[in-house]
This record gives sequence, structure tokens and C-alpha cells, in this order.
Amino acid sequence: MRLQKILSNFQKLHPKEIDLSLDRIKNLCNKLGNPQDKIKAISFIGTNAKNSTLSGIYSILKEAEFKCNVYTSPHIQKINERFVYNNQQLNDDELAELFEDVQKINNNDPITFFEILTACFFYKASQYPDNINLIESGLFYRLDSTNVLKSNLASVVTAISEDHLDWLPENDRTIERIIFEKTSSLLNSNIIVAKQRDAKTMQCIKKTISKNKSNKYFFNEDFSFTNEENGNWYYEDKFGGLKLPIPNILGQFQLENISTAIATLRILDIGIKDDHIKNSITKIESIARLQEIKSGKLKDLVKNNKLIVDGSHNVHGAQVLNEYLQTLNCNKHIILGMMANKEHEKYISYFKDISSITTIDIPNQNSISGKELKNKFKNYPNVQYQESIKEAIKSIPLKENDILLITGSLYLAGEVLNLN
Repeated sequence: MRLQKILSNFQKLHPKEIDLSLDRIKNLCNKLGNPQDKIKAISFIGTNAKNSTLSGIYSILKEAEFKCNVYTSPHIQKINERFVYNNQQLNDDELAELFEDVQKINNNDPITFFEILTACFFYKASQYPDNINLIESGLFYRLDSTNVLKSNLASVVTAISEDHLDWLPENDRTIERIIFEKTSSLLNSNIIVAKQRDAKTMQCIKKTISKNKSNKYFFNEDFSFTNEENGNWYYEDKFGGLKLPIPNILGQFQLENISTAIATLRILDIGIKDDHIKNSITKIESIARLQEIKSGKLKDLVKNNKLIVDGSHNVHGAQVLNEYLQTLNCNKHIILGMMANKEHEKYISYFKDISSITTIDIPNQNSISGKELKNKFKNYPNVQYQESIKEAIKSIPLKENDILLITGSLYLAGEVLNLN
């Protein structure tokens, strides 16, 4: 109750109109004693795979007995997920105390919800100057509230694609503009660029960061991986090759993310050993990213069928999700809920050989209604609408070996996990 009251107060400080700028966050950080200048950080910038790549790095660092602070967004089930210190989430009382301290220092100045949360993270993180901070950027990066660091250990650029286009000028909603917003203000340190969806995107990134004086490392040039038989895969960079076990998380694309994670930590030369990497990639914790639900109330409804939840919500996410589904020899059923500002028809167009689509509402969010979503997909066979997640699951006549995937939004994924 105490925590919810504080969060409600944060929302009241939110400006009526948001101008994308760093003025508010810099002002609050200055009041807090500029805690962001007192930490060691790895920054994660991109459209897709930020959280998955961060999770890979976090798993390796924990295996090597590093202490980490972790800032991610959005949270999936509880806001506590965004505030990890010394490898542990803050509990409700600890989080409430942190929020109250920063709220008092802010003194009711206008500030966005994400900005004040970011300031809170920095404020607490500065108490652990020896920890490595893993910081996931929010919207774009150039004017994102996480972009107030003066230095960092590395900037990890994950896959970039079209998303959040409504925040850009109507005449400039292009991949080139998105790449500019995400990469034009990266710090001078180390830049690691993950696999991109096409050569054009990679070339545009290279051009945008060409004058940045960082050490630069690119997938397929400075690090890469190949699949092998017998349950292994092979990673390679200038430091040598590693034969690695298949990770505990689903999807071929996760090998790309883990490769980026390995490259980053080997480049930083902070004492990560081969065994740390080998042992850690079967222990990665990844919520709502091709997460198989193996027990719980919703799992009971599908009985012996596989139930997967995934928070993908844009075109590139749909592409890699479909690539995973195409590796499965079974019938695939999708339950779909999406936010109002997404490219709904384009998103669903990437899925092939789907047996049924069930659209639903996402409660308490700025989402498109399930009925409206169904009408957008009227050219697809076997499309239906159900009001709730439970009713949607019950309505699908699953046969032996069929798979049920719930996707379209991280907010929907959170609802699923909370219900389960």
C-alpha cells in the first residue's frame, strides 16, 4: 500500500506534455549529488534483445562472482524487477524508502515517471561504487533519461528496427532516424554492435558512429558463432574459440544475444574465464522472452501441451519469433493482445502456418481492443476474439503436441505470468 501510494504521487508529477529532453533528469540528478557519475556501467541500446543480452551478461558476471546492479524496463510483474542491487531485487519496504528519499529531494518538481525511476536507480547504485551496473535504455537513447552518464565501460547496441514511430516527426519515421536517435550520442568507450536484421541497418549504424572514438566491435567481423551437432555451438573472436552447450532459453536468436554478451565481457578483460561462460549460459533467467510456462493455473488449462509466453511487439520481434516457430513440427496457436500504437497488421503478417489466432484485451493499458484487433485480421483463417486470457485458452481445441503461444506485448506477458 505504501509503495503504491508513492508511485501514485510520482504519476502526479508527470508533465502534462512531455518534451523529449534531458533537462528534468539532469536537474534531479544534480540535486541528488550526480550519483550517475559515481558508478561503473554497461549501457544497452537498441530496439530488440536489450533485455536478453543483458540477461546473458548478468548470468556470466554472477557465475564469476561479480556483484551487479541492474536497471531494466518495463517491469513484467512487479516494479521491484527494475531495481536490483548486489544481485538482489529490493523488497517493497526498501523500494518505498528509496522512492521516498528521492521524492523528498525532488521537491515536487515536474518529472516523468521513467525519469524519476531512473534517478532513483542511480541514487541507490552510487552506494555500491565497485559493482557493475547493467542499464537498459528506454525510448530511443539520445534523449533517454539513462543517457546522463559521463562515462561507461561499454555501450552494447542490440538489434535496431522500427518501433515507437509515434514519437518521431511524421515526415521522418525511418530506420535512419531511429538509428540516429539510438547511436549518435554513444559515449567514448567500447561499442559492441550485435547482429542486425540486414546489411543496410548495420551500414547505417557504422556510418552514424563513424566519428565516435570508441573501440568498435561488430558481429560477423569481430565475433561470431556457428551451430554444431551433438548439442553444442561454437563462439569465436580474436581471443579464440569456445565450444559451448546449448543455453537453457529457447530460440536460435538467443545464440546471437549470448554471443554479444560474451564478446562484451571478453573485450572488457575483467577476468571472465571460459568456464564462467560455459557454466552460466545454462542458467540464464529470462522473463517473458520465449518463456515456457511449466506449471501453474494457466499451464493446468493446456494440460500436456506446451505453453509459451513472449513479449515481442514489433516487426523484428515477430520475425525472430516466427523463425523459432518454423523449427517446430506441430500445430501452433496464438493468443494475441497489443498496444494501440503498434503496427498490428504488419506484426501478424510475419507469422506463417498458424492454426488459429485468438485476440484479447489487455486490461488497464492503452491497448487496442481485442475486437478491433480481430477485425484487422479478418483476412486470416480461424481468427476469434475472447474477453480474457483464461477464456481464450479454454476456447482453443488443442490436440496432442499442439503449442500455444501468448504474445504481442510485454504488458500482456505480465498479465499472463501474474494470472498463472
